Amino acid sequence: MIIRTMTIKDYEAVKSLWMTIKGFSIRSIDDSFEGVKKFILRNPATSIVAEVDGRIVGAILCGHDGRRATFYHVCVAEEYRKRGIGKSMVVMAMNALNKEKINKVALIAFTKNDVGNAFWRSIGWTYRTDLNYYDFTLNEKNIEYFIESEECNDR
Repeated sequence: MIIRTMTIKDYEAVKSLWMTIKGFSIRSIDDSFEGVKKFILRNPATSIVAEVDGRIVGAILCGHDGRRATFYHVCVAEEYRKRGIGKSMVVMAMNALNKEKINKVALIAFTKNDVGNAFWRSIGWTYRTDLNYYDFTLNEKNIEYFIESEECNDR
């Protein structure tokens, strides 16, 4: 098994892996070739893949804003789970973040991803109940709606 930094050359194999994961979802823009390329260019040393016999069997998209990091799309092919691959990838990503002086990392896991959520809890990550996660899709229609919204005028 080889754990290494992900490059854009790994995109097709990683996307194929993503498509096999239950409880997992990808977005057409952010998770497209161009979206992942932009992400990797911004964070060239922190996304990780696991390879077995030349096949990518695990992946983590990991990036930071200079202050905090986030893990996205952490996955291991079903037939390779329970072998320490996920943990090894997480350790490599955390070490890469440490080198960049990042001291906190969060992750996003879908609530229906029972396997992923069980993994994170089992390795000591804290499930947060003290905050809400909000999302806003940036496009012309949504920005226009935001500008015109009466709720936003007084805040």
